[in-house]
Amino acid sequence: MELVVFDLDGTLLNRNSALSDGTRDTLRRLADRGIAYTVATGRTLHAARTLLEGSEFKLPHIYKNGVMIWRPDTGNYSHSNLLAMDEIRSIIEGFISQGIPPFIFTIEPADRHGVYHLPLKTPAEHRLAAHFAAIEGLHVGPVAGLPSAADITNISAIGPRSAIERVERLVRAESHLVAYSGAAIEGAELLWIDIHHSEASKGGAIGQIKRDLGVSRVICFGDSDNDLSMFALADECYAPSNAKKGVKAVATAVIGHHDEDGIAEFLRERFQL
Repeated sequence: MELVVFDLDGTLLNRNSALSDGTRDTLRRLADRGIAYTVATGRTLHAARTLLEGSEFKLPHIYKNGVMIWRPDTGNYSHSNLLAMDEIRSIIEGFISQGIPPFIFTIEPADRHGVYHLPLKTPAEHRLAAHFAAIEGLHVGPVAGLPSAADITNISAIGPRSAIERVERLVRAESHLVAYSGAAIEGAELLWIDIHHSEASKGGAIGQIKRDLGVSRVICFGDSDNDLSMFALADECYAPSNAKKGVKAVATAVIGHHDEDGIAEFLRERFQL
């Protein structure tokens, strides 16, 4: 069995964070040919569910960079490498010292999902909170309401470059944590950062799916640092032309731009769809 694995943002999705009509048609052709494919993303299920509807993503999905695997056939998660509050306390304090309110993502009893935050200050922070609140099935509230029984999947935030870089340095001193960051769509002067357990990775989650499904070969597509672990595991790995330099350097090949249906065009040629 050959498995195709897609990163979403900057890869399968266009600049509007959507699947283009051409990409949706290509996915239908893959499904009609019986070619197996799935997703490995830094997003949560709730932030990806609507995007993927109708595109035949029936195999297990990888969310939060490998922290969670979701199985569409059962609606169940398998969790690994979750965090407790005492494991992130110093990072939370680091955000506070930089004047940045972090967003803490949780899984709670009965598989409830939540996002909790400190008092919001800037318009960009309020827009981000409103975006989370608009996602169906995701509870958003102040950090004072964070349940003691909640498991933490990750911490995200946006802020000025210098402040985010200071938090990144704090994360590097914590061996059990890893951080990814990049330019924020909320403002050209802002960076986003996402922090989770260092043992969680897209590559590790794909390895689990390989064992579960009996996959013999993996072909993957990605554009950023959090895709490098799955590139290392894959038999073939492809980077769109908009990918980071380090990702393109280790790819099997560099293909078309994510906003020009680069992945869809490659797939049509690769599998003669």
